[in-house]
Amino acid sequence: MDSINRNQPEDNHRDLSGAKAIRQIKDIVDAAKSCFFVTAHGVRPMSVQKVDDGGNLWFLSANDSHKDEDIAANPTVRLYFQGSPHSHFLYLDGLASLSRDPSKIHELWSPELKTWFTEGENDPRIDVIKVAPTAGYYWDTKHGNLVSGMKIMVGAAIGVTLDDSIEGTIQP
Repeated sequence: MDSINRNQPEDNHRDLSGAKAIRQIKDIVDAAKSCFFVTAHGVRPMSVQKVDDGGNLWFLSANDSHKDEDIAANPTVRLYFQGSPHSHFLYLDGLASLSRDPSKIHELWSPELKTWFTEGENDPRIDVIKVAPTAGYYWDTKHGNLVSGMKIMVGAAIGVTLDDSIEGTIQP
């Protein structure tokens, strides 16, 4: 472990799996709302429409985009999230799949999406991307930004590492 973590008197590492991992994914995605969506050939910002109870992340996309071409050629993706300047960090590796399921498009649709899909939720260019996470890593605070900030200030005043961080692997 690195020198900062060695100076930490509190346990700050917790690997998560199953329901706890999914809860952490949902919490961070809810805070971040969007991510950098990385394929083998590109990086672009994307808004997450939903995280389901299985931990799958759902996006709406344009079926004529380079991103969809990339996914069709290689479904391995990585997603990067940052929910605030000091907490809610996550990356997920996963497998992406594409569909044109009208019921899922309807479920994920929101009015502001008409900016990109001018014909509304029946726009023929809309498709659905489902990302099934395979692994990841998170960095967060145990007790929120206020407690974390206070611990950092006290630690700085007394010369002790008192950061409220927690990090670990994610295995949905």
